[in-house]
Amino acid sequence: MPASPSGALIAILPCNDLDASEAFYARLGFRQPEDEKGAHEGYRMLANGQGGFLHLTDAVEGWLVPGQNPFGLYLYAENVDDLAKAFVGETIEKHGPGDKPWGMYEFSLSDPDQTLVRVGWPSRLRAQQ
Repeated sequence: MPASPSGALIAILPCNDLDASEAFYARLGFRQPEDEKGAHEGYRMLANGQGGFLHLTDAVEGWLVPGQNPFGLYLYAENVDDLAKAFVGETIEKHGPGDKPWGMYEFSLSDPDQTLVRVGWPSRLRAQQ
């Protein structure tokens, strides 16, 4: 696992099914390094090779109530449109990514445990591309 920079803050996300969650986040570019596979029972450390890290852990029974998951993640990614294409029919917004009033070009998903996952990039930076 590549080392995170000092001062990095990494989410530890509780999951009901680590395999399903890992597969979902792999679609967003997060992978568990080969040398880490099976190293920690009930815990997975993922990275996207671009400075993004996410840790998955087995949820305590009863922690994740369907329809009431309070967790949310935001992935900053320049390739918003490419990632949205990988999730056609699964996005919360039926029209796909768009510019939001808060200055982000983004779309939203729910992971296997209904964690809100927003994927976006600042609208002002897209205009410069």
